Amino acid sequence: MKASQFFVSTLKEAPADAEVTSHKLMTRAGMIKKLGAGIYNYMPMGLRVIRKVENIVREEMNRAGAVELTMPVVQPAELWEESGRFSKMGPELLRLKDRHDRDFVMQPTSEEAITDIARQELRSYKQLPKNFYQIQTKFRDERRPRFGIMRGREFTMKDAYSFDRDPAAAKASYDVMRTAYRAIFDRFGLKYRAVAADSGAIGGDLSEEFQVIADTGEDALIYSTGSDYAANIELAEAVSLIATRGAATDALAKTSTPGKSTCADVAALLGLPLDRTVKSLVLATDELDDQGGVKKVTVWLLLLRGDHDMNEVKVGKIAGLKDGFRFATVAEIEDHFGCKPGYLGPIGLKKPVKVIADRTVAHMSDFVCGANEPDFHLTGVNWGRDLPEPDAVADIRNVVPGDPSPDGQGTLAIDRGIEVGHVFYLGTKYSKAMNATFLDETGKPQPFEMGCYGIGVTRIAAAAIEQNHDARGIIWPVALAPFTVVVCPIGYDRNAEVKAAADKLHDELAAVGIDVLLDDRGERPGAMFADWELIGIPVRVVISDRGLKEGQLEVQGRREDKASAVALADIVADVRARLAA
Repeated sequence: MKASQFFVSTLKEAPADAEVTSHKLMTRAGMIKKLGAGIYNYMPMGLRVIRKVENIVREEMNRAGAVELTMPVVQPAELWEESGRFSKMGPELLRLKDRHDRDFVMQPTSEEAITDIARQELRSYKQLPKNFYQIQTKFRDERRPRFGIMRGREFTMKDAYSFDRDPAAAKASYDVMRTAYRAIFDRFGLKYRAVAADSGAIGGDLSEEFQVIADTGEDALIYSTGSDYAANIELAEAVSLIATRGAATDALAKTSTPGKSTCADVAALLGLPLDRTVKSLVLATDELDDQGGVKKVTVWLLLLRGDHDMNEVKVGKIAGLKDGFRFATVAEIEDHFGCKPGYLGPIGLKKPVKVIADRTVAHMSDFVCGANEPDFHLTGVNWGRDLPEPDAVADIRNVVPGDPSPDGQGTLAIDRGIEVGHVFYLGTKYSKAMNATFLDETGKPQPFEMGCYGIGVTRIAAAAIEQNHDARGIIWPVALAPFTVVVCPIGYDRNAEVKAAADKLHDELAAVGIDVLLDDRGERPGAMFADWELIGIPVRVVISDRGLKEGQLEVQGRREDKASAVALADIVADVRARLAA
């Protein structure tokens, strides 16, 4: 391919609304062009990257036994009403009507459509297992689309759905996809982690995220320094930091703490370490009547160590809080504690509340907490002696670096990551809701056991850039680069020998299967090199009149600081070796 036949369009400056590196560099490199909020044109250079991602995904999905199909972007609302998601999903689900006033949705994912196919086509256990996948446009009406294609509204995703006869078979299909995903991400050439995760709005009870490691990642990834344990921070288990509860040694005392409403300020005032304090978080749950009105409010007191933070996902798994909770209002807090927030604690309540203690707090002794009176805290607080045992003990906090790994091997550390893939075991969540069944050996109908497996195809491109860039621009892994080699002749439009050598090398590289681009635009060397460094081509070969006279060309890898002289006769072998490495 010659640059004059292709389309190269670079910018010196990024647009003002570009916030993250990938958005800035993809725009400057002419890979994407904004059409509307969260909606982008994929320009030729960017589309080549997307197609390479798709090809790797498609090859590995096919190798894993999945079968490709395509489902419509616009889907009838009736299917989503069957699953219950038409009303349950928020405004991220774009709803629209046709000319006959019928409801439709723009697919953000396709569990409903694929389940409809399965209930029509997969009638017998003899047709199972089956795994269908598509690489298709999705739309999620993000409230605040940002970060370019990292969090756009329209995007391309590979979504796959497995159908099995029983949980054991479904988990086998799940394991096949986990293995396929590792093969996919290994081929991308990106540093990534597979971490245990919460299933979120999709549902299900077994889930892993595939995260590309990047300092700019939105997700905190927890991993053990001594084992292969890894989890999203929402799911990472926090063990008790105190093995057993110690005996009480201090007397309970009401202590003046004027104007000190945070655990950190109280600890500093009393000259105690922060881990001797306990913070109080107050939640509420509403029980509704038949008309949707609130007939009963239950107030919950969550107790965490002063240096720990609540994990809302974990809290949402506690019995009584699974159906939803909210933070209590100031009026509700005053009604139950007799005090405004800042000095709250579990002793001396005006009305009973449900007390949930974090695992570490349940083992604490002689701790400090609020006295339910402005400007006062209690010191020397002990379970059993000063207050009853909590209603429940649970893991309700975020882990922190240095915590023991829950598998007993090593300690926990944190990386930042960008979620680009997710695998779920769904069970019968959708098949039961949509009456999707097959006939078993006895002729009885049984609901399908399902799995769901997604990869953010367009997001992979952005995540790769967040992980791989420098001050000059993008540094593509070879597998994802729009072109793997660029030939840069100096004076192509002025020097017949340079032109002939460049054309010959281009053809030789192309003949051995290398994805090569010849820059025949006649640009000055500085401008030409800057373009390809910005775009991130892995290997650059420079042809000059002086080099040809010396029988040498200059070859430079995108990650290298300087070029190497390579004999003209060895250039193809050298380039192939660099790409293979």
